[in-house]
Amino acid sequence: MFGNFIYFIIVLLIYSTYQPSEETNFASIETFFLFIGLIVIFTWITWVQFHRIEKRLSRGSFAQLSHKFSSTVTRQSIMAIVLFSIDIYGLNLSSFLTDIHFLSIIPTFQALLFLGLFICYLAIVWACAHGTYKILSASDVSRSSYIISQISFSVPVLLPWLLLSGVADIINALPFELPKRFLSTTEGQMAYFLVFLFAIAIAGPAAIQKFWRCKPLETGYYRKRIENLCRKAGLEYAEILYWPIFGGRMITAGVMGLVKKFRYILITSDLLRFLEPEEVDAVIAHEIGHIKKKHLIFYLVFFVGYMLISFATFDLLVYFIIFTEPIYRFISHTGLDQTTVTSSIFSFIIIIFFLIYFRFIFGYFMRNFERQADTYVYTLFDSSLPLISCFQKIAATSGEPYDKPNWHHFSIKKRIEFLKKCETDRTWITRHDNKIKKSIAVYLVGILLIGAIGYNLNFGETGKMLNKHFFENIIQREIDRTPDNPNLYSTLGDLYFSEKKYAETINAYEQSLAIKPDNPHALNNLAWLHATCEVQKFRDPQKALYLAEKAAGLENSPYILDTLAESYFANDRFEEAVESEIKALELTVKNRSYYEKQLKRFMEAAKKAP
Repeated sequence: MFGNFIYFIIVLLIYSTYQPSEETNFASIETFFLFIGLIVIFTWITWVQFHRIEKRLSRGSFAQLSHKFSSTVTRQSIMAIVLFSIDIYGLNLSSFLTDIHFLSIIPTFQALLFLGLFICYLAIVWACAHGTYKILSASDVSRSSYIISQISFSVPVLLPWLLLSGVADIINALPFELPKRFLSTTEGQMAYFLVFLFAIAIAGPAAIQKFWRCKPLETGYYRKRIENLCRKAGLEYAEILYWPIFGGRMITAGVMGLVKKFRYILITSDLLRFLEPEEVDAVIAHEIGHIKKKHLIFYLVFFVGYMLISFATFDLLVYFIIFTEPIYRFISHTGLDQTTVTSSIFSFIIIIFFLIYFRFIFGYFMRNFERQADTYVYTLFDSSLPLISCFQKIAATSGEPYDKPNWHHFSIKKRIEFLKKCETDRTWITRHDNKIKKSIAVYLVGILLIGAIGYNLNFGETGKMLNKHFFENIIQREIDRTPDNPNLYSTLGDLYFSEKKYAETINAYEQSLAIKPDNPHALNNLAWLHATCEVQKFRDPQKALYLAEKAAGLENSPYILDTLAESYFANDRFEEAVESEIKALELTVKNRSYYEKQLKRFMEAAKKAP
């Protein structure tokens, strides 16, 4: 089930990193029939896969076929992601919605449409898998309950994104400039993300338990027993709830919530039905262990760590794609839309990074936190034997192999073996606690180092240098592709000007003017350089005035008239400088103080002139 979390986040990354192309790969009618055809093929293949397993159940090994069932669910879920990727990158479905005004104002609604499409693909997998699941788990859960349980368990992972993205869309749609400017900065985006993340982490469980349709555990023997155990452990909570996952037909429990007011203990009806009271106590002790060992807080830290790593490595990822020649040649020679190909590569690398982080780093801590929660039973009881017998019952009723591990839990076999070692030697508990402490320390040091690198890349001199080199590389490559584009040379000149590479600046602007002599931007900037350059050999007042007058004849803008005034000033024609600056001031709306200072300077020079 936790794998569904990963699937949804991957799909969200695929969608959010896609840059719609100006032209679609297929016409509307072709896209429609391809879309429907792919769904039909996917449904048929999925049904065949599970039907084959179901036919073999009468004569095959349940353990072997249970593994086959799990791998088929995983494989078809991954195929659902592939199908979704084809919809986005191959069929360009989102490009057909760009003209819908409402969706362009609130992009989150469009994203929800496509996430709904992916949920439909997963629902096809779950619908086809239901019959086999019923036989393997000896469950009487209906197909609709099975599908709804899968969806309801997985969808809350999207809650932070939905609120984060939705509120940002509303802010951008409202006519208030200050919050828009705040969100447009890196610091603003990070602060906004962190505030929302912590708010959702604290209050989110209240919404999630409503979404799951949880109901309070009735007053009685088990409620009183759980309450007494929580009181003994010093655990405060808001409520003890029935967890109706798969109709309650699973032996499982959970806990969520960082603070008492929004903390909930979740148990399924089958847990109370099949476990002995001592076994229920052991399971609740395990869940209490997650709270007492601060695991939920650490999970929040790991999500912030992922954000920090993503922020720190984003520029490096862009540089990698742009500066790696084989990738650039691949993008240039595919014959496909370059925006689509680039965003596809970008999405692929981000997804691989996401999988590595959560599968191996986050997964490592989850597995070891689960083991630490197992050992917390010794804090409340003298023995873990009830927890061991609980695990044995779960293995017997779940249909899952006894020794099957996953990315977020050790196998039941390994969990039992470790508890048996603790039964004979309690020092194993201390060893494991120390292992976790060291692992967290290494993780935090790594995150701080990556954060320092990220800060330097985004705000330090290294980042500024790389950014300039990056843009220069991009422009040069575009010039190689379209050497007759005057705007590229003009942009390159601007870049060189900002780096004070004056010889290269002059050459770039002159190349732009050679292609398009009436380019007011290039004329203006080259005039400003010749009029004001701090390196004396590049100053040429007469040429500056010639270029500035030509630019002013083409475009009557404040910044061009200011350059003309500066050129008059460089040629000691102070009265004309004053006249030009007055015109510039009359036309300007923003940054009037600059033009007022310029005018004052020219007027003072005119008064002193003989």
